[in-house]
Amino acid sequence: MADTKRFEGRVAVVTGGASGIGFGTAARMLREGAKVAVWDRDAAALAGLAAKIGAAVHTETLDLADPDAVKAAADSTNAALGRIDILVNSAGLGGPNHLLVDYPVESWKRVIDVNVNGVFYCNKFVVPHMLAHDYGRIVNIASIAGKEGNPNASAYSASKAAVIGMTKSLGKELAKTGVRVNAITPATVDTPILAQLKPEFIDYMLSKIPMGRFGTVEEMASIICWLASEEVSFTTGAVFDVSGGRATY
Repeated sequence: MADTKRFEGRVAVVTGGASGIGFGTAARMLREGAKVAVWDRDAAALAGLAAKIGAAVHTETLDLADPDAVKAAADSTNAALGRIDILVNSAGLGGPNHLLVDYPVESWKRVIDVNVNGVFYCNKFVVPHMLAHDYGRIVNIASIAGKEGNPNASAYSASKAAVIGMTKSLGKELAKTGVRVNAITPATVDTPILAQLKPEFIDYMLSKIPMGRFGTVEEMASIICWLASEEVSFTTGAVFDVSGGRATY
């Protein structure tokens, strides 16, 4: 358990922070001294977040697929907390499991809208607030599926591949500023998103991990917080595997 205060004086935005990896990351950043804003579409979860997380947090209820709502949240958070230093794009959808030829068009659009467009909107509207202070750390949560392509999960795999490409592009664009942009590509992590998946698909993903287990939220929060820290000064546009040995490149 981290007991440092490496985020003292920093303001972090964590999307999807009401549960899963986002919640674990927000909680750890709070313990390490950050002021934290949690953006999520689950208003009920956000309402009880302070009690669950054990500290006061700034919250914004929004659908990340709505660019106007994302811009408003970025401006509101900056005004309320004085700045934005860190952005963790953790919100995402797994989507249903189907062969590509059977994949429902509306489901495809929704996965892409949240997992790709939502990350784009968050980066687009938060980066100017970072550049105002010439400092920022962005961590985009992609997936090993974005590298390898999971069968029966074409929308999710395609969306996470897009996040990897976006991270590399934005990292290069901001390389001469004080803003660093990196991504992680987890294998399956034990979070509520598993409830969206069929048991046979879960078994398939577990079989692909050489360690023979799923990752934990705490393990993800550990590398996210490192990438969000001042220590990461010469790394940008990079992708870090947290896959229990699954990654092959």
